[in-house]
Formats: sequence, C-alpha cells, structure tokens
Amino acid sequence: MNISYKWLKRYIDTDLTPEEVSVALTSLGLEVGALERVETIRGGLRGLVVGHVITCSDHPNSDHLHITTVDLGDGNEPVQIVCGAANVAAGQKVIVATLGTKLYDGDNEFTIKRSKMRGEESLGMICAEDEIGVGNSHDGIMVLPPDTPTGLPAAQYFGIEDDWLIEVDLTPNRIDGASHYGVARDLAAWATQNGRKAQLLPIDTAAFATDRAEGGIPVIVENTEACPRYSGLTVRGVTVKESPKWLKDLLLAVGQRPINNIVDITNYMLLGLGQPMHCFDLSKVAGDRVVVKTVEAGTKFVALDGVERTLTDRDLMICNDRQAMCIGGVFGGLDSGVTEQTTDVFLESAYFHPTWVRKTARRFGLNTDASFRFERGIDPNATVQNLKVAAMLVKELAGGEICGDIVDVKAHDFPGFPVTLRYDYVTGLIGKELGHDTIKSIVSSLEMKIIAEDDRQLQLEVPTYRVDVQRPCDVVEDILRVYGYNNVEFTQKMHVSLSQQDDVDFADQMMETVSNQLASNGFNEIMNNSLTPVSWYAASETYPENRCVRIMNPLSSDLSVMRQTLLFGGLESVARNINHKNQNLRLFEFGNVYQYQAGADQTERVLAPYSEETHLGLWLSGNNHGDSWADKARRTTIFDLKATLESVLVNMGLQLGDLVVEQTENDTLQPALTYAGRGGKVIATLGVVSDKVLKQADVDQPVFYAQVNWKPACRLTAKRDIKYVDLPKTLPVRRDLALLVERGVTYADIRRVVMASERKLLRGVNLFDVYESNKLAAGKKSYAISLTLQDDNKTLQDKQIDAIMQKVIRNLESELGATLR
Repeated sequence: MNISYKWLKRYIDTDLTPEEVSVALTSLGLEVGALERVETIRGGLRGLVVGHVITCSDHPNSDHLHITTVDLGDGNEPVQIVCGAANVAAGQKVIVATLGTKLYDGDNEFTIKRSKMRGEESLGMICAEDEIGVGNSHDGIMVLPPDTPTGLPAAQYFGIEDDWLIEVDLTPNRIDGASHYGVARDLAAWATQNGRKAQLLPIDTAAFATDRAEGGIPVIVENTEACPRYSGLTVRGVTVKESPKWLKDLLLAVGQRPINNIVDITNYMLLGLGQPMHCFDLSKVAGDRVVVKTVEAGTKFVALDGVERTLTDRDLMICNDRQAMCIGGVFGGLDSGVTEQTTDVFLESAYFHPTWVRKTARRFGLNTDASFRFERGIDPNATVQNLKVAAMLVKELAGGEICGDIVDVKAHDFPGFPVTLRYDYVTGLIGKELGHDTIKSIVSSLEMKIIAEDDRQLQLEVPTYRVDVQRPCDVVEDILRVYGYNNVEFTQKMHVSLSQQDDVDFADQMMETVSNQLASNGFNEIMNNSLTPVSWYAASETYPENRCVRIMNPLSSDLSVMRQTLLFGGLESVARNINHKNQNLRLFEFGNVYQYQAGADQTERVLAPYSEETHLGLWLSGNNHGDSWADKARRTTIFDLKATLESVLVNMGLQLGDLVVEQTENDTLQPALTYAGRGGKVIATLGVVSDKVLKQADVDQPVFYAQVNWKPACRLTAKRDIKYVDLPKTLPVRRDLALLVERGVTYADIRRVVMASERKLLRGVNLFDVYESNKLAAGKKSYAISLTLQDDNKTLQDKQIDAIMQKVIRNLESELGATLR
C-alpha cells in the first residue's frame, strides 16, 4: 500500500516528519518497506528563480539572439544572459535557470553552465514553461506579472511542494490499513500514547444536501446474502473533464494515473477512505433502476478489459433492466462507465460479502483494488458517509445536482464486535502489568467503545472496520502494538522447559546431515510449490488423479491440487534450467507430499483419508561435470544416481545388506529399483524418468530420479546402534565367479542368493563385468562377480574357502539356473 505523506496529512494534524511517521507505522505493525521523496516536477525547480530583465539589446553576431542583463535578486550585480526568445524585453519578470541548475527533457538531463553564444558570455538561461515542466508551450519565455518579487524561488511561485511516498507492507489481516484514513487512525492512536501531536481529523459531511427531491433512481437488491448493504446516489448535470492539480498530484504520488474528474474521485475514495466505489453513466442504465442479483449460469459478460467471461449463478452482478453492468465488488463492465460525454451519473457505495467476492475473483483470475478490499472485509457502516463525501466532491469538481435521497438498502444492522477483556488476561499475555488507565486509554484511542467496566474487566465494542479484532487476544495484540513491543522489558528470570530429543528432532538433524553431504557433492537444493497442476496426474497410473488432495478455492488451475510426489515439481525446475542453458544438473529437495485415500474409515479420525509424508527427491541430468582439460566430461547414468542414493543411505547409518533391493517398473520410472526394509516397507525408489513424463515436462534429455521416504528411513536409522570394533588382524580373501544366466536374471537376484549362502564370513559382493554377445547361448548373458571373505580372528584355510564357494555355486545353480563359464 502506497501512502502519500501530503495525503495522509489531510486526515491527521501532526508535526511528525516522514521519517518519524515511517518509524511509528513500523512499530504499529504496518511495516514500512520504503520511504522516498516524490517530486511533482522532476528536479523540484531547484536553482530556478524570478529574475528582472534590466536591459535587452540585439546580439551583434546574430539576427535572432538578444543580450540581456538580469537582476536575480541575490544582492549581486545583474548577470548577462543571451536569450533567443522573440518576446524577451527589458522590464519583464522572468524565470531564470542559474548556473549549476539541472533541467530535464524527458529522460535526458543537462546542467546550465557558463558559456559563450556567438562570442558573447551567457551566465544562465531565461526559460519557457515547457523547459521547466510547468506547461507545454514553447512560444516564448514565460513573462510573469510585474509585481512578482525578484529573487523568489520558482518552486515557491508555482506552489511546487515535494511529497513523500511511504510504502507500507500490509499483512493479510490489516485491511483497515489499506487506506490513508486507516493509517491516520493508527498513527493518531500511537501519537496519543507517545506524547506526540497528532489529531485525527473527522470526515465532515455536514455540508451534504440534496439539491432536488426528484431525479433519483431506485435500487433493488435481490441477493442480500452476497450484498448485505448497497448505498447509491444520483447526480445529474455533471461535466466530465480533467481533475484539478491537487487531486492529480495526490494520485500520481501513490502511482495512480489520473483519468478524469469523476473516475479520479472514485480512486480518491478507494485510496483515501478505503471505500471501493463504482460510477455508472445513467444514460446506460436501462430502465433507470439498478438491480443487484445473480444471473443465469452461462451468461456472457464483457468486462472493462475487453475479455468475454462466462458467468455462473454464484457471481453477483450489478444489472439494469436488460443486462449486467458490473461484476459486484470485482470488475466493471465494458459499456457502463463514465466517458467524456457523460452528464448524469449514479454513485455506488456498497458492502459485498467477502466470500462471494473472493470466489468470483478467483474463478475469473481477477485481482483488482476493489476485490482486494472487499474480499478481506470493509466497514459496512461507512457506505453512506463515504457516499456523501464522494457526492460533495463530484459537485465541487464536476458540478451538477444531487437528485433524490440516498438509496440505502440494508439487509440488517451491523453492530460492533463485543469483546470481554480481563485485566489479568492482558497482563498474562503481555508479560507486564500496564495498568488499568493505560489499557483504557489505548483501547479508546483505537476507537473501541467501553460499554461497561469493573475492577476485573472491560466490556468492549470493537468498530466494524476492524474485522480482524473479535477475540480478547486480538485486542491484546492491538494494545501491545500501540504500547510498543520494545517497552516490554525482559525480566531477570528465564523460564525454560527441558525436553528430550524426539523423532522430529532426529529427522531434522538427519536432514541437515544429508543436505550437507549432497551439497558437498555438487548438488543444489531446490524448493518447489506444494500446489501443482492437476494435469500432471490426469493420465498417471503411479499417481492417479483420484488420489490428489484438491484445493477448495484454488488461485488458478495451475495450483489446484497438492503434490503427490516431488518428481513433477523437480522436472519443472529441470526444464527451467535447461531453457536457461544450464544442462548439467544435480538437484535435491526435501518436501512434503500428500495423498487422498477414498473410503478410509473416519470413525475415530476425521482426517483418515488424508496422508502427508516427507520425502527427499534427487534429480540427475546432463554431464557429470563441465568441460575440463584434465577429465573429459561424460553423460551421467542411472548408476551415478544409484551411487549417490546408496551413499546417502549409508551416511544415515543404514546397512545396504539389510535392505531388500528389487527391480520394478511403472509409467513414471522405467526401469526402477526399490529399497525396502525387512518388513517390506519401501524406503527409497530409484529410476529413469519415462519418456512420457519427460515429454509432458518439455525436457528433451534423460533425467534420473530417486526419492527417499524420510520418516521410515529415519526410523530404521534410529534403531541401529553404532558399535565400534577392533580392526581385523587378518587379510581378506577374494574369489571371482563368471556366471552364465538367463537374460531375465538381475544382479540383485545374484547378490541376494550369494549373501544368503554365507552370512558369517562373507564381507561383500561386487559386480565388475556384464557380457552379452551372440557368441553366448541364445537368451543368455554373463555376470562376473567377486566375493570378499574374511575371518577377523584367524586366517581362512583353502578348504574352508572352497566349501563356501561350492555352497554359493550350488545355490546359484538351484535357484537361478546359473552355470560357470
């Protein structure tokens, strides 16, 4: 929210400087993100003064230049200035740019310097209005009235005042701060408690009066749920024209482009008082009445942006007798607004239900200044007052007559929010006793009415514009931000709770350990949105669409479901990097995934159908490293990622020998490996991303993906005790086997059989060669494996080694049909 310092002072009488205002607002919870000077005219007319032309003569070396002497009113001798304007003459009062003054021509800047023009010295410049930014004429120099004081700064003569732009970062709950008056209210409360001058100026509508009783139009509200209050007023005989300078300056200071006096008034009400308003051209209101209702589903509507939208029966529309004119609280129609030909207008000041506005805005992907305020909740009790202010401004700036009484259709009254506030509750929550008088003073300065009180508590009525203050804790928060967080002292006593490390702490520590490991191995951490497009799951068998957790009110179709896997978000990151010429990728992400299981028993747990798990995702693509003279780059393979995954599991404290590794395949990873504990719970999956998924992600190079189900993995790790043993006193023994097996037999099958054959002395199995050739028997392939045997206490004997090898060979033959080559 952009706040103009000059605009703010229209609502509060204070001597606080812009810097002091920024500090105060930040302490109030309206954090100021930036403070910058705003110049109405670039350069602020600095260095420009009123000069008196003493003499004027023709230039001896030019037929159009003049040599003048000009008194600058600074007590020094008049200066000589060469001027080319045809209308310059002795005795005139003019605007002079003195030496060193900076003038601007669009984005170009130039400095007035001592110079010579056709041999004659010139010590300044007599200016035309377009040269200093106060007009567009270049017919000649500006000639001021004769009584203008010599030496008067040009900024003072033209009434140019700089403004200050205060950029306030609003939190979602503080919609009352989305206007200059709302900020002024808070600032006045702060100043009252801190002994600074600040008087909130009331909104004065005493001068409002109807000019004639006839000429108004009626309003019919058919849907009072979506529109609990609708106020309107007719003004006839207006003249649509350019806004006055004061209004344009205020709007420009906060980044709002002036359009015309009528539209600018509605923007003034929005930004000044926080009331979104719409102004209808009465000549376009068929039937001379306004109807607030929903329309038939499927009705087409063209908004101000020229886009045709299809309405639903849950979109509130402002209509005339023939058609919809405006999406209530969201966006105006293409043919209902004010133009230069408009003479009669109808002013709308309404309170629309926040939920209706929010759902309609999301449905159409619209986010307007009006919907931003309506969907968070404006003050329903201010519509009539704001309508009077707007009507008086229309009469002042556009003329016309106020016709008929204000139409105010109200479904019900809007009382303030009742809150019971106990003094001991305030003390307990803040941690400091403020005193009854201080608490009452603060709540009163925040315009909370004290309905009743005793020694223990206050009965308060919170104003309706504070939609976020409806509980005692909300009131305490308001008290504390006005009192000042920095004014609550720390005590000498510190209260702590000692606790033991639980599973969450262990998982977090392990996450930090693995993150450091991956980062040190060239991986970059990524973070993707938990909300993803449903299109990822529409044709997926592994992650079917019916298992998605859907968002009830999605911001867009691209953010409509919670992710079931980290894979797809990571592929979006891969595609983005490849498109930016970063093709060698090592990425990892820790994040939560979500699934819905229809039919789950909700008797004991309402959320039983919903599950949430933490996963670690790993992505590998491109070359193993960039070009290097020392080591030629090569394409990464699934085995590179397999090595990384297994090193992560080992670093977590898992023994790979304790895991069951199986090869699988699905429509997402082809092929894939799964790592499971002895109980069958899969803790990790590894594979090559399928071509179908890569095409959907618009990735044209192979991508390898692995994921770790973090909680089960950490649970297995926590169960393992790290034991330290002496180094073995003997040497290991290696034996090699060349096996001929069927093509369908995997190394995982071989490793499983070998490990089961000897559990005591077998230290490791390694695959060091795979051979396939037409020289082998049909349907066969060859694996070469090495076995490492070792007894920590004594040297193995050949007889003992041979017995182990024979047992391994027999088991391989019987279970896998393997033969020795």
